[in-house]
Amino acid sequence: MRNSLPWTLHAIPDQTGRVAVVTGANSGIGYVTARELARRNAHVVLACRDPERGQAALTRMRREVPGAHLELRRVDLGSLTSIREFATGWNCGRIDLLVNNAGVAMVPHALTADGFESQFGINHLGTFALTGLLLPHLLAAPDPRVVTVSSEGQRFARFDLENLNAERRYRTAFAYVQSKRANLYFAVELQRRADAAGLKLRSLAVAPGLTRTNVLTGGANSSRGRLYTTLTRLLVRMAFRPTPEGAKTSLYAATVPDLPGGSYIVPDGLLQLRGEPTRRTRERAIRDLATATRLWQLSERLTGVTYALSAATAATRLP
Repeated sequence: MRNSLPWTLHAIPDQTGRVAVVTGANSGIGYVTARELARRNAHVVLACRDPERGQAALTRMRREVPGAHLELRRVDLGSLTSIREFATGWNCGRIDLLVNNAGVAMVPHALTADGFESQFGINHLGTFALTGLLLPHLLAAPDPRVVTVSSEGQRFARFDLENLNAERRYRTAFAYVQSKRANLYFAVELQRRADAAGLKLRSLAVAPGLTRTNVLTGGANSSRGRLYTTLTRLLVRMAFRPTPEGAKTSLYAATVPDLPGGSYIVPDGLLQLRGEPTRRTRERAIRDLATATRLWQLSERLTGVTYALSAATAATRLP
């Protein structure tokens, strides 16, 4: 059902006092998400893989939002070492909001620094590890949220727990939508575990819809040739909506006060491709507890990150 009125970025409430970490904030949806949070007075940490592009984004954002509370920190979700360094070096006290935005899409076969297929390794395992290692800082906040960016494409995934790392056969699109289904499983399972531990943490997942970003042409996709780049850019310009529209679901999930944990926020239009943010409850992955549990256990084993989800973890409040 479509919303009667559009939800606009002007509806974002004041974020004064909140500390937010946005991964992949140097471009696309991540950039808009970070900028709009900063515009509403949050202290925003741009967590980026490439220092040069991150610095360019930081400079641009400070120009667009004078007086914004911003800083840049490096993290590469394709490296467990980098993720651990980011978490170990965190010295800003509590984290009120973590937006797991960074990811890759439809890339040629490649391995992360730890030997994982890149889409599964970056989109899911990197997100899983980073969230788990930052968990003590999240639980120190009075009302912490974790927002994980999935995709409307996850609905088409044939999720195969025996081939998550493309051990048998690599198909680019299959690996991508499977990694995005993993994002949704993760977000919902994190909420179940937080609820079971009696914690106030809210974990939400979002799908942005078709959005103009450089995810299909930048990074690993930049070496796919002139014809691919030209045709893809033409398709994105003609069929995809502006980046701020795609960032709406992330910002909605991050800031709307009364959203319940475990929510999945998607565009309300046809096939979730465009439209206004709405909460979707009829999604098979949301109800598939068995697969979510097995994926969680596998993720802990592959990353070496175990979540300390207990009431005692949140006993100490950081400034």
